[in-house]
Amino acid sequence: MNFKQSLLLLSISLFTISCSTSDKPADLPRVAIAGLAIESSTFSPAVSETDAFHARVGDEIFGYYPFMHPDSANRQRAEWFPALRGHALPGGIVSKHAYDSLLGVILEMLEENLPYDGLFFDIHGAMSVQGLDDPEGDMIQKIREVVGTETLISTSMDLHGNVSEALAGHSDLITCYRMAPHEDALESKKRAVDNLLDRLESGKGKPAYKAWVPVPILLPGEKTSTRIEPGKSLYAKVPPVAAREGVIDAAIWIGYAWADEPRNHGVVMVAGDDKEAVAKGAEELAQAFWDVRHQFDFVAPTTTFEESMKIALSSDKKPYMISDMGDNPTAGGAGDVTWTITEILKRPEFKTPDGPALIYASIPGPEFVKEAVAIGEGGKIIATAGAMVDDRYAPPVTISGTIEKIKHGDMHAETEVVVKSGSVSVIVTKKRKPYHHESDFTELGLNPREADIVVVKIGYLVPELYNMRGDWVMALTPGGVDQDLDRLGHERIKRPMFPLDSDMEDPDLSARMIPLSHEL
Repeated sequence: MNFKQSLLLLSISLFTISCSTSDKPADLPRVAIAGLAIESSTFSPAVSETDAFHARVGDEIFGYYPFMHPDSANRQRAEWFPALRGHALPGGIVSKHAYDSLLGVILEMLEENLPYDGLFFDIHGAMSVQGLDDPEGDMIQKIREVVGTETLISTSMDLHGNVSEALAGHSDLITCYRMAPHEDALESKKRAVDNLLDRLESGKGKPAYKAWVPVPILLPGEKTSTRIEPGKSLYAKVPPVAAREGVIDAAIWIGYAWADEPRNHGVVMVAGDDKEAVAKGAEELAQAFWDVRHQFDFVAPTTTFEESMKIALSSDKKPYMISDMGDNPTAGGAGDVTWTITEILKRPEFKTPDGPALIYASIPGPEFVKEAVAIGEGGKIIATAGAMVDDRYAPPVTISGTIEKIKHGDMHAETEVVVKSGSVSVIVTKKRKPYHHESDFTELGLNPREADIVVVKIGYLVPELYNMRGDWVMALTPGGVDQDLDRLGHERIKRPMFPLDSDMEDPDLSARMIPLSHEL
């Protein structure tokens, strides 16, 4: 039995249990849930396959949404038909086979329980797929072919996603996060569900108008954080527009900088029943976005890795955190570029156990992990890791040291190994894993708060790491999510584009009214 058949059989059994035990009134709206979420760099040699999505089907999907627990108000407001939702770590382009397989399950499961009054379409918006320029647009169009044009679709996205005209057209309601880092992710998803249910219960259905404004700006998330200006004030303008009479919701998408596709650029969308309010709100937000384009800057100091290390070694603030940005797996990097860890292990400061305590998180090395498991904790190991996917900048790194910890069972890494080499604790994983939480370290016997330096493959620090830092610098290291967009070499995005074309003329930021889904 293949993956697709297994998921389908599981989903059907879950639906049977769910439907047979339901005591909800028959007149409640019938609402489906589906989506695939990943951020994919087309500048990385990595390819994401089916298993990367950790797909959930049927009632398992509710585990993604705390606001949809069995006794929640939203759970009681509709008859729910969850299909498949997959969420992958950011990575390389998705194989066409993986995309077709997962989408095929979604379509078959949706067809099982037709018709629907509504559908919650939960995506990221920056998925790249081999042979497709607009995967989310393709996905929602194929879903429309199954559920029809009368079903109300509410789309929830990351603000680093991309909104093509196709996605805008087939979505009746659409929203995205208003914070980066994404501390409001669940709040935004709940807003998408609330808007959907409100429109179904009121009988108002689809908004009468949707305004879409492409903004020719392409910037990395590390330059557009809402922690600092101008992102902070720009996104603060969104809720007041969304609260206006005749408007349902408003959103600004920064877009995704590390894919080379025509849809990659900023977008503003506003939806509602008052044409003038919708158009005016969209144009105001788009103009505000354009007006501050020159003010965007990195959320923390940036410099070369060499200079970052000098600063960290001379600092009395612990832990001093260095973001190894170029191969950041939370933005789409392969996660196995060895350039930075190679440079660290070369340095004389870290050659002896009494040197500055440094934690490096992390480098994948399945063969290294296999050998470490065979040796066991406390044993000595000399083996290579990394550069199995992306060896453009450095070859596999040789790590020699003592195996201090082996931990099995992580959802992403599967197995994690801590090796002490001099004063450096290197985390080697079977599969790539970003390290976001203090517990990611402490469960491995490491105390990041007591380390002199912590180097993480990440861009801007997520809240838990940010709050833990003594100080912080972002190192401009090489990789598939290089912060130097000029060095990446985009060829297929629409030009002119700021900041690649910094002297471009002001664009037309007038609102474009997108046809309703049944008018396409």
